[in-house]
Amino acid sequence: MSKNYAKVKRYYDSSLWSVAMVHAAVGKWITAEEYKKITGTKYENSQNNK
Repeated sequence: MSKNYAKVKRYYDSSLWSVAMVHAAVGKWITAEEYKKITGTKYENSQNNK
């Protein structure tokens, strides 16, 4: 588990962070798998959609 997983999850669960903010944390603070655990949706890399 990433060092900042619990912090990101707590921020999201407390509505301090939006889904977009959690998405931006992938690769920096959390992994794509952790993104799915936090938000309940699969991580989609926006770079691939351009």
